[in-house]
Parts: sequence; C-alpha cells; structure tokens
Amino acid sequence: MAQTRGTCDERFEAVRAALEASLDGPDVGASVAVSLDGEPVVDLWGGYADADRTRPWERDTITCVFSTTKTMTALCALILADRGELDLDAPVARYWPEFAAAGKEKVLVRHVLGHTSGLSTWQEPLRPEQLYDWPVVTSLLAEQAPTSEPGVVGGYHAVTQGYLIGEVVHRITGRGFAAFFAEEVAGPLGADFHIGLPAEHDHRVAPIIPSPTRAPEIVARGPGNPPLDPEIVNTEAWRRAEVPSANGFGNARSVAAVQSVLACGGQAGGVRLLSRAGCERALEEQFRGEDEVLGARIRYGMGYGVQGRTCSWGGWGGSIVTTDLDTHLTVAYVMNQMVEQGPLGDDRGLGIVMAAYEGLGNAL
Repeated sequence: MAQTRGTCDERFEAVRAALEASLDGPDVGASVAVSLDGEPVVDLWGGYADADRTRPWERDTITCVFSTTKTMTALCALILADRGELDLDAPVARYWPEFAAAGKEKVLVRHVLGHTSGLSTWQEPLRPEQLYDWPVVTSLLAEQAPTSEPGVVGGYHAVTQGYLIGEVVHRITGRGFAAFFAEEVAGPLGADFHIGLPAEHDHRVAPIIPSPTRAPEIVARGPGNPPLDPEIVNTEAWRRAEVPSANGFGNARSVAAVQSVLACGGQAGGVRLLSRAGCERALEEQFRGEDEVLGARIRYGMGYGVQGRTCSWGGWGGSIVTTDLDTHLTVAYVMNQMVEQGPLGDDRGLGIVMAAYEGLGNAL
C-alpha cells in the first residue's frame, strides 16, 4: 500500500486512508490538507512528482491547480468588497470604463463572479500564447459584446473570469492581480501559493500528467478558445504568466491555508482578511440551473460553486477545495495526475472531502 508522509489527527485517519487508496489507484503524486477552525488537522502528501515515478512528492512540492485558482480570485474580490473598495452589485464599467463598449454597460461585477456575464470566452480566435499578454486579452474582452443578457444564462467562464476580475482589481488598486494576491493574501497568511510562479520555485514543481482518457462529454465541448493542451502548464511561459483563472501553483496545504479564511469568518492563523459578513457574501446565489458550457447543473455563488453553506471549486483534472462556513472545515486536494471521467472531473477529490466529514463527525 502507498505510504504517505506528514501529520494527521487521529480523528481524521479516514483522510489518510482515502489518500493512500488513491495513490494505490489512479494518482501518481498528491497532497491533502484539512483545517478545522483555521488550524491544520491533516497535512499529508505521497507518491511521486514525475510520471516516471523517480522523484518523490515532497513536503514543499507544488503543482498547477488549474481552476482551483478561481477560489483565490474570488476571495480577492470579496476582500475588496468588504473593504468598501469594490461594489459587487456595480457595473464592471464603473471601474473599467472601456468595458462598457458593445452593450456591456449592464454587466455587473457579480455577473462575472457568477458566470452569467455572457463573456464565457473570446469571440476572436486566440492562440494559447496570447494568454500571456494581459493588455491584449483584456482589451478584446472590453471590446466584444456579451452573448446573452447579463445575469440570465450560466456559462462557465473557464479562462475569462480571471482576466475580468483581475482587471477590475488592477483598476481599483493600481496593482497587477498577482501582486495584489501575493501582498494582501498569500503573504500575510504565509501561504505557498503563487499566481505566476517566480523562477526560484521551478525546482519544486511537479509537472502535470495529462489524463490517459477523456470523457465523451469533455471531448464534445471542443478544443476551447484558445485551444489548450494540458501540458502547456509544464512550460516556462505558463509558469511566468498571470492567468488568474488557471495558473495558480501550490499544494493542498497552501490552498487550505488561504481558503480557511472563508471558512472561519474571515480570519485564519491569527490573520484577519475580511469580516464575517464579507464571507457570507460568497453564498449569495447568482445562478442555479444548467450551465451551457459545462453541460451540467450547477449553483453559483459569488465566485464559488455553492451547496448549502459550503463553497467549493476544483481544477481541470482533479484538484479541489471545499470550505464549510458552518463547521469551519476546509478540505483541499492537489495532484499531478489528471483524470477526466465526466464534465466535472472525477471523484478522487470528493472521496477526500467525504473522508474529512467522517473525521469531523469523530471530532464533534
């Protein structure tokens, strides 16, 4: 059976068992973290950082978490809203005047966070490398018309959301989104999570391993715009870029460290980033129904998928983070082996979350 390293509160041994089972199954290397009341109760890792299984996954191994990065973007928006610098109910154009072009004057910030702005993708065909040119991709979004009435149609903003929210953050703060996140969130929390990775961390990166098979629903979606091969994240250009929807690098520990702020009323590790009321805004329903991009039923809150009083989202291929505002539980799972079993990924992360709730029952 696979061996894991790290620490695990005895009440949460089911989480260790779930990670070991996954490492014995589809996983190559992975990390899992659980925090309760803002304090770590599980911090485990195991397996290998490379497809050839020659380099062990270490305590400080990090990897690209794809769209789990969106939870960081959403949290930044909530922080600015809590400070009174961003009105989530205001038009995007209040902060970004050029955005009002082509009938977008009624697109609100919350429409972007809730994937209902009608800007799920670019209308002009893009090459992948254009994602590294912030002025180009944001200008194109500012110029194009929405494909649906704002606030009505749910269409997952797979890549565009990060640029849209990121540009609003830039207009408000005068800082690039990655700098704002590093200085206002990751830095104060001591979280090893990076949106755009400095070169000094390259040696710690576990390359992403594409899924050996793809679900028919995923294939049917087509290549996307721009068409992205998952191995693009293993390039230096991707690591250095700023793609707030998709190029966050971290591990389960760092993901949980940041998102536990939301689970714990705005404060974790002795650091307060927003108020309890500011956290509650994440639960405000923006859309419920069939997402026309994902082809699945979904309920979107303010930047998160919402179920009851939990906020969560995951990344292409399997990573996930879930925060429970009632129990103050945060669960994160980060891996290098992608699996694409259906429109919303696979069940490895769900198994970890369920095991954490089993542990929560033991803790009560």
